[in-house]
Amino acid sequence: MPASRSRNREPDRAAPRRRTWPIVLVGLLLIAAVVLMALPASLITRFLPPRVRAEDFSGSIWHGSSGRITFDSRPVGALEWHLHPLSLLSMSVAADLHWVKGSTVIDGMAVVDAHGFVVRELHGGGPLEDLRDFGVSPGWNGNAKLDLREIKGSFNAIESAAGTIDVSALASASIAGGADLGSYELTLPPDAVNADGVSATLKDTGGPLEAQAQIRYTPASRTVLLSGTVKERPDAPPPLRAELINLTQLRPRDSSGRIPVEFEFAL
Repeated sequence: MPASRSRNREPDRAAPRRRTWPIVLVGLLLIAAVVLMALPASLITRFLPPRVRAEDFSGSIWHGSSGRITFDSRPVGALEWHLHPLSLLSMSVAADLHWVKGSTVIDGMAVVDAHGFVVRELHGGGPLEDLRDFGVSPGWNGNAKLDLREIKGSFNAIESAAGTIDVSALASASIAGGADLGSYELTLPPDAVNADGVSATLKDTGGPLEAQAQIRYTPASRTVLLSGTVKERPDAPPPLRAELINLTQLRPRDSSGRIPVEFEFAL
């Protein structure tokens, strides 16, 4: 009989412990949040890859900003972040990001762990002139809009990317006297990135040119190969028509009046 009473009491002693652990966990999270709020934003430099430098900090490591970030000594703008404390439980860092370079503004969410990073829901844009430090050649003008669902990679290379990039009012001082070349959509399918580089499709979304092309970027040589076809629309300006006539001297039109094109350039 005494043994029976002892067995009956055991669940009673375990129940308080089961009810207590969520309270302890919440308390630990609150303490972690207070610590994060107190730590200076400059501590983020301890977690950056070697090729990235950050300066001009404000705020805390939980919600802070860096007014100057460089990648391989190239200025790449300013960044504001807001960490998600619960991500620390999975040994990773998750944060909402707000990136600014000149007039370009992009928002998104990133997760970083020991294996690499994932950036999701990148939305925003701005003038192409702000992106020259990323390889956009001088002389090109227009406005870019990003709608990228996901970019995933290690700290050395991008492993996957998916989404679209829209460019409007595209123009170049070296083409048709700087005439408006129209608007275009660059699409990165889920399998756009592989061991050899990055592939994407390009099509016009309005303007003086009908265009369809495939774009291939090769990181080893830092070159971009564009191959496809173009055809002028009735409202194409005379300088652009003259450029296309010169182009047909090298590549005749096909049966539908399209001109095959192939360009290779280095970034």
